[in-house]
Amino acid sequence: MPFPEFDPVLIHIGPLPLRWYALAYVAGILLGWWYAARLLRAERVWAPARPPITLPQLDDLVLWVTLGIILGGRLGFALFYQPSLLLQVFTGQSLGERLELLQLWTGGMAFHGGFLGVALAVWWFARKHRARLLSLADLLAPVVPIGLFFGRIANFVNGELWGRVTDVPWAIRFCNERILRTYGICPAGDVPRHPSQLYEAGLEGLALFVLLGLAVWKLRLLTKPGYVTGLFLLGYGLSRALMETVREPDAHMPEALQGIVTMGMLLSLPMILAGLWLILRARSRPPVAA
Repeated sequence: MPFPEFDPVLIHIGPLPLRWYALAYVAGILLGWWYAARLLRAERVWAPARPPITLPQLDDLVLWVTLGIILGGRLGFALFYQPSLLLQVFTGQSLGERLELLQLWTGGMAFHGGFLGVALAVWWFARKHRARLLSLADLLAPVVPIGLFFGRIANFVNGELWGRVTDVPWAIRFCNERILRTYGICPAGDVPRHPSQLYEAGLEGLALFVLLGLAVWKLRLLTKPGYVTGLFLLGYGLSRALMETVREPDAHMPEALQGIVTMGMLLSLPMILAGLWLILRARSRPPVAA
């Protein structure tokens, strides 16, 4: 199938373009904020303990989480996928080159970097407010798939992070007039590829959201601190590792590892191990007391 003539820019507000990718972040944060507030109001899912923070504290936490997503995601992209951005800070020939790392509108964010940024923000917030760290993480874990879903849809609209070449009936050629005008070529080539962005939206977004929702509302696992966070880490890690088998491999991986493992797999392995440890730890402990 041909790739639709999507325009990554929704509208222009004066000289500023409003991109679908930016809207995906805004939608993920706002809906995540709403869902986290709903979890805090549902005291029955935390009983006999109380929720880890109050609603006013959640408003403060959202700001720190947003900063963690943006700064961690950008630094993670530079560190894991494009180290030249970091080198340009010190070796750039112009101010524009030196500041390219800060030019978020040019694209380039990494989930694993954003995850580390959020983890640091949550740790700091829990320490500052003397909140239960694992319960605070459990509050945020069911929220994350919302942002993942919108982010992957935005990746598809942008025609980026495409899949490997395939002959499945639903394969897409990520090449159209807009891409040709923008780049002069089609970076994905004029060949049919897996729409891996949509696979990830369904698996890391919708499926993981449902799984964690069942854990929270039906199984009431928020009473066992760390359990829901462990399920998220394990679920995302396994989903991402599976999707890497149909996603185009990273070109910059060392030659000895190409065809064997991808950067996404390597970064997901610690998440899988940490998730298993948190689940086993939570299962072996009684529900948290009031």
